[in-house]
Amino acid sequence: MEAATAVNGWVNTIDSKNPEVIAKARCIIANNLYCTLSTCSVDGFPWVSPVFFAYDDSLNIYWSSAVASKHSQNIYSNHGRVAIAIYDSSIAEGSPEGLYFDGTASELNQDYTEKAFQLLASRATKPLLRTAADYLNDSPRRIYQFQLQQAWVTGNRLPVGNQLVDTKILISLLDLQ
Repeated sequence: MEAATAVNGWVNTIDSKNPEVIAKARCIIANNLYCTLSTCSVDGFPWVSPVFFAYDDSLNIYWSSAVASKHSQNIYSNHGRVAIAIYDSSIAEGSPEGLYFDGTASELNQDYTEKAFQLLASRATKPLLRTAADYLNDSPRRIYQFQLQQAWVTGNRLPVGNQLVDTKILISLLDLQ
């Protein structure tokens, strides 16, 4: 366990199991409808996309997208490597609260499409004009699943000289679920 320093990339591991930190992370995911999905092509070109999302008790994240979209194509061609950020962009400058994930994403197996669609429908603020079947067979859209491997939440800003440095707190995944 160590405090956030330049040596460890400003990542705090001391507070990984702190109940207040875990509660903050849970609040961020529960109170935001969109996440920023970050993918990369096999050639190394990054791409970010805001997507409406839902999640389950294991913190798998689900969204629907066009199969031909750039981020979907990056998932197919880059072994599903994805990073996700969830944050409220309306809060005051200098007081960010974000949740950061890395993991893998894939097109959801059609056996689980109904369950994931229901999760998306339950988070939507307006009725969805589709059904789970609209994401199967020859549909141009699919539902995708992200499985997180690591998670961080925004930590305290630390003074370094005359500047403030943002830190992250590595979160215990078992405690977050």
